[in-house]
Amino acid sequence: MKIMVVGGGGREHAIIKKLLENKSVEKIYCLPGNGGIAADAECVPIGSTDIPAIVDFAAKAGIDYAVVAQDDPLVLGCVDELNKIGVPCFGPNAKAAIIEGSKVFSKNFMKKYGIPTADYEVFTDAAEALKYLETAKIPTVVKADGPALGKGAIVALTREDAYEAVREIMEDKKFGASGDKIVIEEFMTGPEVTVLSFTDGETVIPMVPSTDHKRAHDGDKGLNTGGMGTVAPSPYYTPDVAKKAMETIILPTVKAMKAEGRPFKGCLYFGLMITPEGPKVVEYNCRFGDPETQVVLPLLKSDLLDIMLATTNGGLDKVPVEFSEGAACCVIMASNGYPEKYEKGYEITIPEELKEHVYVAGAKLDSGKLVTSGGRVLGAVAVSDCLENAVAESYSYCEKIHFGNAYYRRDIGKKALDFLKNEVK
Repeated sequence: MKIMVVGGGGREHAIIKKLLENKSVEKIYCLPGNGGIAADAECVPIGSTDIPAIVDFAAKAGIDYAVVAQDDPLVLGCVDELNKIGVPCFGPNAKAAIIEGSKVFSKNFMKKYGIPTADYEVFTDAAEALKYLETAKIPTVVKADGPALGKGAIVALTREDAYEAVREIMEDKKFGASGDKIVIEEFMTGPEVTVLSFTDGETVIPMVPSTDHKRAHDGDKGLNTGGMGTVAPSPYYTPDVAKKAMETIILPTVKAMKAEGRPFKGCLYFGLMITPEGPKVVEYNCRFGDPETQVVLPLLKSDLLDIMLATTNGGLDKVPVEFSEGAACCVIMASNGYPEKYEKGYEITIPEELKEHVYVAGAKLDSGKLVTSGGRVLGAVAVSDCLENAVAESYSYCEKIHFGNAYYRRDIGKKALDFLKNEVK
């Protein structure tokens, strides 16, 4: 079976490594891929949003199945176009991908179906948004309507921060057309949990819950990033919380998308806040999260390709989806200065015995050497019997991986471990 994976980061590397466990996989292409992915798949220099070129390549290469892993191509209709030439895909069509493609759509959708989320207002005019903020409750959250590489939500702790967020998004066009509309919503409190879920549009099977660390620096300080590390399972997602989330959020979302004529097939990402009133939706994503995928898939005992095919073809309820009882931790090694300015081009050295534990994101091959080419360079991932051991192992890997200008947080998993210790008490 020839498989094509669309995307080029750590998430895609994790997906590819898991797909290779299936013996029917003859070849995997990754578009565009990266220097680290090149060790596990053939990288093709086609951008993930160049839909015509992706479709053309799929036809010429005789692709049997495509995994569209990134938000932008999904929202742009990559699955629809590949389906037109007979290539089945893992991932939603454009009608369903709007659940991430438009924050305005998703907020109105939740309101319509009574799915718990933060109170909100929608604005298409910056002056009106700024006027609303004069009396709005602070802190608040300002979100660009469209995709913004995971950085389109700004938590404004002061009124001035909120004004600045509106100006950046709507007037300065920090996220381009994604900021033509914005959502200003209630600031919720509580730990955040990501629940990735497989669904074929009818059946929905949640994966192991995880917790991301978005801020750049220790103690959750600094700017929001695409994610500096993750742990799984998330201790905040207790059996009681999981039951309530399933009943009030996960199942209702899948049923409502079907009712809207937008049946969702693929991986539906539920970003949840465990508030004092119970779990509420922070955001939906229409694909695997990054870096959540890097801790969730290593815990998957079942065959990923079999599950993906079932989401595409239906019958997900008849396919085993089992996860190990262990825990996983991913520490992102980044370029110092990320998410703002940082230097690139430093050689990366990864000991041979650690390569199976590393998912590469921002790196390229230069004269046969792997060098840094992005902000988030790689994820060091450890799986162990318990979270404490997984965290310790992941940090031991980081100490053995080297590149110039390397930076990583030193407290990934700390809050989760503190929570577990308090629970035991």
